[in-house]
Amino acid sequence: MSGLAEMLLDQGYQVSGSDRDEGYLIQNVRDRGIQVSIGHRAENVHGADLVVYSAAIHPDNPERAEAARLGIPAIERAYLLGQLMENYPNAVGICGAHGKTTVTAMLSQILMEAGKDPSIHIGGRLDAIGGSTRVGHGGIFVAEACEYNRSFLHMYPTMAVVLNIDADHLDCYRDLDEIEETFGAFLRLLPPDGTVVGNGDDPRVRRQMGLCGRRAVSFGLKPGNDWRPADLQEDEQGIFTFGLCNGGKTEARVQMSVPGIFNVMNALAAAAAAAQLGVEPGQAAATLARFSGAHRRFELTDTIDGVEIFHDYGHNPAEMRNALSIARKRCKGTLWAVMQPHTFSRVRTLFDQYLDCTEEADVTLVTDICAAREADPGDLNSGMLVEGMKKHGIDAYWTPSFDDTEKYLREHWKPGDLVLTMGCGDINLLNDQIHRHETEKRG
Repeated sequence: MSGLAEMLLDQGYQVSGSDRDEGYLIQNVRDRGIQVSIGHRAENVHGADLVVYSAAIHPDNPERAEAARLGIPAIERAYLLGQLMENYPNAVGICGAHGKTTVTAMLSQILMEAGKDPSIHIGGRLDAIGGSTRVGHGGIFVAEACEYNRSFLHMYPTMAVVLNIDADHLDCYRDLDEIEETFGAFLRLLPPDGTVVGNGDDPRVRRQMGLCGRRAVSFGLKPGNDWRPADLQEDEQGIFTFGLCNGGKTEARVQMSVPGIFNVMNALAAAAAAAQLGVEPGQAAATLARFSGAHRRFELTDTIDGVEIFHDYGHNPAEMRNALSIARKRCKGTLWAVMQPHTFSRVRTLFDQYLDCTEEADVTLVTDICAAREADPGDLNSGMLVEGMKKHGIDAYWTPSFDDTEKYLREHWKPGDLVLTMGCGDINLLNDQIHRHETEKRG
């Protein structure tokens, strides 16, 4: 939503908005001159010509209800994004349960450095573009395409990049098969001459690539993919070097700057997509070597008392497991996983997967569940997660609030430790709180 607000502002529209709480992006939006109110109130929509809402905002929200009462047109965020994309001859929708922001950031930076002048809408902040959006004039629009509530079906892509198909958002999907079917519907939005760049190692992605009837380009670690790594080498920090191989020919050598085998997959996806947009593999490889990540993606936020403190946006068990795998390689002492579970529905449907997703850590702290768009059902809490984790051999503790969590960390951490906070709610504010308290302590 913040990215769309900035993009509309860049195109000359007058924009205002509201949010439930102060968040890490709100000040950035205010710095652009956009008025943001905290709290949803009916009067916030008075005088508007159009109301745009996210999929998390229900019809009984006071602003949506007031817009309906006054007859003000109202559309969901993804519909507006689709309308913006429709004007571009090359519109790239990057989708998947994991990795969307990183691949969108990688591809955006490649296109920028190749002089393609793209328009960009990304779900995080990227230093290379100075924010989360960019309005370009090169005929290319790159955007994340989110499957939540089938939002990406409002888009008009000419290229789809499919990173993976996995179980998530089971509050609005029946099961994994229905999720896969919906990804297939997204691919069928492509024009007949459109292109799918897909993860050939994922059987569900490969199946939908075969069924959609569009040109398909695969990437992956396994033989048989169009784009794959050759001579893959890993250093002690989990950072990989590899040959960027296309059709059996090594086109360039990539020295990654971000760790993890999953980032090798992300890099392959970005390079394969860039090639379809006219970027030479050597240029893509050079950019990937400089790519340092988007904010809130395994981001170092502090070093205090010899303890490195990181934050990662990962909010489902698979993403948390990936983030901890690279933290484990970096950590010299105790590895602390701090998890903020996100939404009661996600915790309920993925409960068993949460119980061992932090097994790489030495100690796991679990805060209260971030309800986000949901009401507390009253029969599920983080203490139940912690109890299940302990039965799986995880050294886990329930630290409900950020104050509880910070107190526990400061009482127990020691030099050489690494703390990784994880979640897509407001857990990043814990990092901010720790930093603020340390600054105050030092005077």
